Amino acid sequence: MGTPTTRPATLDDVARAAGVSRATASRVLGGYGFASPDARDRVTTAADRLGYVPNTAARALVRGAGVRLVVVVSGADATVLDDPYVDRVVSAAARVCAPQGVGVALEWLSLTAPAGLRRLGEDRSVCGVLLVNTTAAVLAEVPARLRGRVASIGTGSPTVPSFDVDNAAGAEAVLRHLYAGGRRRIAMVTGPRWLACAERLVTAYQTLMRAGGLPVRLVTGDFTADRGGPAALEALTRWPDTDAIYAASDATALGAIAALRGRGFRVPHDVAVAGFDDIPYAAVSSPTLTTATHPVGRIATAAATAVLHGRRVPPVTAFPSTLVARESA
Repeated sequence: MGTPTTRPATLDDVARAAGVSRATASRVLGGYGFASPDARDRVTTAADRLGYVPNTAARALVRGAGVRLVVVVSGADATVLDDPYVDRVVSAAARVCAPQGVGVALEWLSLTAPAGLRRLGEDRSVCGVLLVNTTAAVLAEVPARLRGRVASIGTGSPTVPSFDVDNAAGAEAVLRHLYAGGRRRIAMVTGPRWLACAERLVTAYQTLMRAGGLPVRLVTGDFTADRGGPAALEALTRWPDTDAIYAASDATALGAIAALRGRGFRVPHDVAVAGFDDIPYAAVSSPTLTTATHPVGRIATAAATAVLHGRRVPPVTAFPSTLVARESA
């Protein structure tokens, strides 16, 4: 026979014990609306005596504050949610939100249907939104109801603040390192060409190559290891004298290394390879990967904190990226 357990005190229990209406008890414990000093004393005394624990989610809904932060990731299809970068954003946001009793939800936003953001603006359970892989089309669809409760990890707008890495500076540091190592025929495997933040890397690469009188060699990538291998081999097929591959992400760079070694190229002796992100595996790969830092956790933490607490922030908050020189280049 089971042991009876004590039922947790409810708001109705507190109201009865204090001799007030449920609405009055709710106003006192929720911290909003009018209640007389006597009613406040009786309600708080009853709540303490009964050990009442308020339902923070219900209270937030009543006050219109919302109970979940939504991380919205744009992409051609839902596989974009499998990107480890997205995991790092969600994890950082959850650490910010959990102490406030706020959950974190993850949603995919199709590149062809960015108007889906309007639904989030009308959802009272949503306290804020973080945009990832942001495009101009997505920014144009952010509803007025979300203003002040939305931030972009990437490109922003006059009404949507941006939190991002200074990846152009990181790219420049890596490319200068390759140049200092004697590499002159550097091919780049890009990120998705529709993504503005990925294009900053391309612009930095093109600017430096042209300034040095060096050839510009671009192969389109998508930040994945699966694409990194074929893209690196494509570069060597099109330009056999290529002596370095600069990849727009570490995953792409690691895919490139695997494919090059599979074809008998020695890295870095025949072809140097460098990436961007400094993911944990970059320090233990073989060879260890030369890259630039990308403080995703810090960026997402700052963005989630600003949204959750409604803080006024500059239009753009940029985080530095620095060279991490290792064995691959």
